[in-house]
Amino acid sequence: MNHFLGIIPARYASTRFPGKPLALLGKKPMIQWVFERASAILSHVVVATDDIRIKEAVEGFGGKAIMTSPEHNTGTERCAEALELFQVEHSHEFTHVINIQGDEPLLKKEHLLALKGCFKDAQTQIATLIQAVKDTEDLSNPNVVKVVVDKQFRALYFSRLPVPFIRAVQGGEKPDSHTFYSHIGLYAYSTKVLRKLIHLPTTPLEKAESLEQLRWLESSYPIQTAITEHPAMGVDTPEDLEKIAKMI
Repeated sequence: MNHFLGIIPARYASTRFPGKPLALLGKKPMIQWVFERASAILSHVVVATDDIRIKEAVEGFGGKAIMTSPEHNTGTERCAEALELFQVEHSHEFTHVINIQGDEPLLKKEHLLALKGCFKDAQTQIATLIQAVKDTEDLSNPNVVKVVVDKQFRALYFSRLPVPFIRAVQGGEKPDSHTFYSHIGLYAYSTKVLRKLIHLPTTPLEKAESLEQLRWLESSYPIQTAITEHPAMGVDTPEDLEKIAKMI
């Protein structure tokens, strides 16, 4: 039987939005929105942070938080440390970890259920979510990561460019002949694989695109994707927070 631990990596430092996890959305800090939505689906959720202010805020609203090293370069590394600390602290073994973005207060239950569903296949090692691109402007937006998948919806490649290249578009036609997919940055891993991922060296494609998941593909770790009809909306700037505040 699969046992999932939801981990929300949360850093206070941010170039574009310092203190982002504690920014108020309505009357609650953003991290509380994420924690509560994740806890509605997962029995075990913890915030992994390197800042005591975030830990105290999470415990203040009744959530669980754990202090992790400030030296981590990725959320994956922070998740791996949090997993080990949480298991020791609570004497509970988990088979899988879901890495939940702390800046997506509109997290949907469907997102988490889709990720969990990928592991009904015992061969799945890593899972993530994709959605069909509906706005063609997203294809040229490097902040919207595009995904190419195989017939079983395993990821073949992630890129900031519109891939694949559609030759007919050169003649001014719209790329309607192909369904493009964009990536939603939620990940789930088996705990065995997570422990291996953090020891992988950086790879050429990862450096070129600045996308960590390419390191896994280049190192021969397959990534299963699941399609969701529910878009995610992250908060990168105070302006993004204002937009989401109007939606809640």
